[in-house]
Amino acid sequence: MSVFAGQGDPEWSIAALWDQEEAAPRGPAPGPRPALSRDAIVEAAIEIADQAGLAGLSMKAVGQRLGRTAMALYTYVPGKDELLDLMHDRVHGELPTSYPLGRGWRAAARAWARDLGKFFLRHPWTLQISYARPVLGPNEQAMLETLVGILRETGLTAPAVRRAVSALLHLVRGAAQTRADARSAASATGTASTPWWHARASQLHRVVPDFAQRFPHSTWLARQGTTGARGDPETYFVRQADQAYAAAVELLFDGIEAQLERRTKRKISGS
Repeated sequence: MSVFAGQGDPEWSIAALWDQEEAAPRGPAPGPRPALSRDAIVEAAIEIADQAGLAGLSMKAVGQRLGRTAMALYTYVPGKDELLDLMHDRVHGELPTSYPLGRGWRAAARAWARDLGKFFLRHPWTLQISYARPVLGPNEQAMLETLVGILRETGLTAPAVRRAVSALLHLVRGAAQTRADARSAASATGTASTPWWHARASQLHRVVPDFAQRFPHSTWLARQGTTGARGDPETYFVRQADQAYAAAVELLFDGIEAQLERRTKRKISGS
């Protein structure tokens, strides 16, 4: 299920994301100032999300990790919604903001995609946060700025760059989601991949003995991809997904280069 960012107080969240004074702790702190900070709260929340996902995240859980009550956190962060915005943007700060272009835009874009894919697997909870409503923080924006800068080297028009950015981002995110799901399936369901696949495959063959006749194209495709299928089905599934992702990225890049070639030919022909 998708989680939407930006559900909290926009005035507070935007100020806090961009380190403005308006995001100072709210309300008077009774007695001596507690040994807490907004940064410490955000880091503790990220640790919880990395370990237990967003389902395990709560103000109470963050307070317990810091040895405080949940109420003690509200002096620094208004609530869980605002905290989620800060967490999401904070982890995006791990990503590089520049890539060498000496080997061309294609190599730089490939490296950007690789680093973003690894980032999603380090913090799989970020895959639950919908891009339909971005956090609008500096680190999230820097991630996009970096890719836009790379793709501008192609000479594409702004609309074409926008489409390419969206396509590559969705490719990386989708592939990371598949890998993250494969990693968590056994623990989430209580059933390992090998017995799950074997049980259902044998039952399918029994119930639908004419499966190959009913779905000849799917059967052909499956048989063509059985090389190296022995062993753990999860490993095989992830490997196939990785290969499909790598091929899709190269197809996207081929399409960009083909578009550039067509534009060059039009210019030469004067059409």
